[in-house]
Amino acid sequence: MSGAILQLLVLAGIAIFLILRLRNVLGTREGFEKPPVSLPDGGATARRRPDLEVIEGGPDRDITDHVPDGSPAAKALAAMKMAEPSFHVGEFLGGARGAYEMILMAFERGDLTEVMPFLSRDVFEAFSEVIDQREQQGLTIEANFVGIRELALHEATFDRETGMGEVAVRFVGELTSVVRDKAGEIVEGNPNEIKRQRDVWTFARKMGSNDPNWQLVATGD
Repeated sequence: MSGAILQLLVLAGIAIFLILRLRNVLGTREGFEKPPVSLPDGGATARRRPDLEVIEGGPDRDITDHVPDGSPAAKALAAMKMAEPSFHVGEFLGGARGAYEMILMAFERGDLTEVMPFLSRDVFEAFSEVIDQREQQGLTIEANFVGIRELALHEATFDRETGMGEVAVRFVGELTSVVRDKAGEIVEGNPNEIKRQRDVWTFARKMGSNDPNWQLVATGD
């Protein structure tokens, strides 16, 4: 092999090595990129990134996916986020879904022990009164939760003075349920029939507090 060819191979090897090093440090680029343009303001326009300003100043999809933009509920949710930046409407609704099943089934079974931290005093007393009446009449309920057919944010309010946020959620749940008397005979319901139950539950919490739990403060339909 001649010295000239050997020298070319060595140079080619060095060139390949340098290209690989640059790719490791700078990464790769794909597609068409416009050449840089000198700006009359020394680059301030590029630093401002007007495209980001539009995105940051636009509607909060976490809110507008659930309530109309500019509505009282949307403004209340925005205020809650200002009071507690980690608050996320989508995550709240996911938690409300689980809370609905847990609380509803505890009420049907007649045992509120496990859900007491999630009930306000008024709701707990109202639920307990109904459970006591059933027991006095010798009635028991057998229920199985099938699922939630519909869930939607119904309303939201925020008290800036107290920091209390309230969110009302509309549920359409599906379950089977029968009522039995002391003798175990069915007096109401059909174990093979799925019924729909419509509820509007209001959950409340002081935004920014260390306690992450929301409490059920009102029920309706």
